[in-house]
Formats: sequence, C-alpha cells, structure tokens
Amino acid sequence: MAENFREFNSGGNAGNSENGRTRFNWNRQQKKKGTSIGIVVAIVLVLLVSYESVYSIREQEQGVVTTFGKAGGVVTSGLHFKIPFIQKVTRVNTTIQGFPIGYAQGTATEQNGDMYATESLMITSDFNFVNVDFYVEYKVSDPIKYLYNSARPEEILKNIAQSCIRNVVSNYTVDDVITTGKSEIQAAIREMIIEKLEQQDIGLMLVNISIQDAEPPTQTVIEAFKAVETAKQGKETAINNANKYQNEKIPEASAKADQIIQDAEAQKQARINEATAQVVRFNEMYEEYTKNPLITKQRMFYETMEDVLPGVKLIIDNGNGDLNKTLYLDELQIKGLNETTSNQQSAENTQ
Repeated sequence: MAENFREFNSGGNAGNSENGRTRFNWNRQQKKKGTSIGIVVAIVLVLLVSYESVYSIREQEQGVVTTFGKAGGVVTSGLHFKIPFIQKVTRVNTTIQGFPIGYAQGTATEQNGDMYATESLMITSDFNFVNVDFYVEYKVSDPIKYLYNSARPEEILKNIAQSCIRNVVSNYTVDDVITTGKSEIQAAIREMIIEKLEQQDIGLMLVNISIQDAEPPTQTVIEAFKAVETAKQGKETAINNANKYQNEKIPEASAKADQIIQDAEAQKQARINEATAQVVRFNEMYEEYTKNPLITKQRMFYETMEDVLPGVKLIIDNGNGDLNKTLYLDELQIKGLNETTSNQQSAENTQ
C-alpha cells in the first residue's frame, strides 16, 4: 500500500506541474496579445492625430483656419499643421470663376430657358427692346469675408450684376447696344459693379464682364415694340406740329409787338422833338418880342395871314350889292397866270 501511495502521489504532482505550465503559457500569450493590441491602438491614435494635425493647401486654394468656430487666419498653398479636433480648415477656391446672364451653359430645362430669356430682355433709352447676354468673371478676394459675411455671395454678385446691367443699358440706344457702344457699356457696368461690391463687402472681386451677344427680341416683342414705336412717332408728330405752330405764331406776335412799340416810341420822340422845337421857337420869339413888341406883333400877324389866306376864297365887292361888278380874286389870279404863260410862249416862238 505504501508503494501504491507513493506512486499515486508522484503521479499527482506530475499532473499539477503540467497544468501550471499550461496556465503560465496561456497567461503569457494573453499578455503578448494585449500588448500587441495596445501597440496597434497607439499606432492608430498616432496616425489619426497625425492625419488631423497635418493638412495641405493646393496651389489655387486658400485655407481659413477656425479655432472653436472662430476664424483666425488664412493660409496659402503648402503643408500646414493644426491642433486636432480644436482647429478646422475650410478650403476656398481662389481661381477665376464665372457665370452667364441671359443664357444657359449646357442643356437647360424649358423653365430655365424662360428665366434666361427674361434675364436677357432689356429696354434701351430710345424705348427699344433688345436681348443682351453677358458673362461675369470673378474670384475670391477675401476668403474670411467670403465664408462668413454672407450666406450666398455668388447669388448676391449675380443680383448686383443684373441690376447694374439694366441700369446702364437703359442709358444707351438700341444701335449703341447692338453695334458701336459695347465697349463703353461694358466699362460702365464694370465700374458700377465694383463700386457696389465694395459697399457689400462679401469677399468677392469682379475680374471682367463682357457682352456675349446682342440681338433684337422675339417676334412677339417686336410687334409690341412696333405698336409702341408707332404711338411714339404719333406723339412726336403732334409735338412737332405744335412746336411748328408755336414757332410761327410767336415770332409773328413778337414782330407785331415790336412794331407797335417802335411806332409808339417814334411818335413819342416826334412829339418830344416837336414840343422841344416849339419851346425853342417860342423862347426865341419871346426874346424878340421883348425887344420890340409892335414889330413882332405885326410880323406874327403877317405870317399868320400867309398861312391862312391861301386857303380862303376872296371876293372883292364895291359894296352896292351889284353882283355884275363882283370880282373873284382866284379867277383874276388864274387869268393873270394864263396871260403870263401865253406871253412867255410868244416870246419863245419869236426868238
């Protein structure tokens, strides 16, 4: 029994030793596995942090760095670093971009086609309609203002461009818009857009605006335009006729008024001159009269009679009422004049 017990005891010790060795190896493997997982997790975290810390900006971009949502600065192209999960970078395209006004780029739906037709239809200073297409080129001048000063800066720019285009085109005639005035119109629109963009301060700058096409409107609008043009011509004709009548009557009335004024002035001056002469004459006569009143009275009497007698018919009568002996002075004068004429003719014939 003692031998059997020793054998049993030795067998039990051998079994325990084998189980302990197996448990130790398992624990060792578990530790190695945990270490490997930790290393992998650490590597992943390092890579994630590195990925979040390093970023690159392309050549035609600029980046806006925000810290806790607040814009801090602008970075240019190249490799840059940021604080992971705290800072964020928003990339902004700084290349020249553009959009059309009055036409569609590519295939447009029917609804969009109507919208573009409405954009292109404009009225000129001579009340004509014209379809004008524009292309606007712009770029981002300030990325921070572009991102945070407005929600839709491109839409604001387009509204500004449409307003300026209609404002400028309305100051030109249809011939200028379609033919010779395109360069001047483009320059005027460009200056107005730049001024309004400065006022809005949305971080965009205008590079260029150009007229792509300008043509008369559709047939429906042409018919309406003809009706308006006919009414305008009728209005101008009526105005011209009224102005013609006015131009004819006003000079005529002015001439008559001037003639009346001139006649009145002439009569006035004649009266003044006559009165002045009479005053001078009277003063001279008065001076002579004061020297010798009797002679002056006789001279005045004779002068008065000279003025009066040529218009008076004189009859010489002997005072007896015998009409046969009445002599008419005018008949005697005529008879004497005839005799004098006859004697002169006879003398001339004798010679």
